Amino acid sequence: MEDFRKKFILALLAYAAQRDVPVAELCERSGIKDITKDIAPPLTNAQVEKLWNNAAHAAKDPLFGLHFGEAMQLAALGMVGQIIQTSNTIGEAVTHAGGLIHLLTDMFTLRLEHGKGNVTLVLIEDSASAKTYPATFRHMADFLMVFTVHELDGLLLQKLQPLRARFAREINVAEYNRTFRCQVHGNSDEYSITFDNKALDLPILSANYDLHHHLLQKVEQLRRGQEGSVFRTRIYNYLLTNSFLNSPSLDDVAANFNMSSRSLQRRLKDEGSTYLEVLDDVRKALALSYLQSASFQAKDVAFILGYKEQRAFFRAFKRWTGKTPSGYRESL
Repeated sequence: MEDFRKKFILALLAYAAQRDVPVAELCERSGIKDITKDIAPPLTNAQVEKLWNNAAHAAKDPLFGLHFGEAMQLAALGMVGQIIQTSNTIGEAVTHAGGLIHLLTDMFTLRLEHGKGNVTLVLIEDSASAKTYPATFRHMADFLMVFTVHELDGLLLQKLQPLRARFAREINVAEYNRTFRCQVHGNSDEYSITFDNKALDLPILSANYDLHHHLLQKVEQLRRGQEGSVFRTRIYNYLLTNSFLNSPSLDDVAANFNMSSRSLQRRLKDEGSTYLEVLDDVRKALALSYLQSASFQAKDVAFILGYKEQRAFFRAFKRWTGKTPSGYRESL
């Protein structure tokens, strides 16, 4: 069985690095040795608690778990692959995902409650663990809730909008509304997300997993040419791993980095770049990667990269390469 908890922690560390957090220092402060080694022992609950606390503090982001869940799409594909193999609809996928939560954490289980015309996913916490490890509980609840919504997008090739979400604590309503795309209620009696029944009856497009998997294999290769500590590199890498379906907006990226859009633009300007230039570079890299595979048609690539019209993608591609997508393929 694949070690999903270790994979999850490595993804958390990678996201912390994107947020300009020194990973070596973060691990040292959290009492974590080289987790990348195959023989590294599993982290204790106390170590994970320190890791969440230290990561949020170093990133200066009290909503670190929420923003990590919003950003982590590709890193969980190993688990998503298992879900797709056993599911035909979104409802089945959610049910099977609930049975896999224990692979990430023993702090939560998932329950489905069917109502009139809707179904609610309720996170059931282990109260003793929640009291002993409050940082893990808070950030993990945020992560699981928002990750559920954003990961379903990739199974449908569309953005799924919940009816509502509830949190059993006080929240930053505006930021939670943004990440969940619906009205989010704080100080509720549960952690839950409610969907229309029709959404859960939607069929999963298995071809989407092939697209995800292809991109996952290429991401590290595409990132190699962007190594460095400059802010532009971090924005590039974030867009690279979150551009399946539609590229995030400037406001969404800025919010995920816990800053204003103006501050993000100013920092890029200081490095001689703009958000649109970085986004254009990411789209070019992804377009070339997809088209190098004979499996994906140009119209599908255009849609995946967020172009509303195929002609706009063709114009951009000719600007990048001097060729049409079909001409580029012929030249390979």
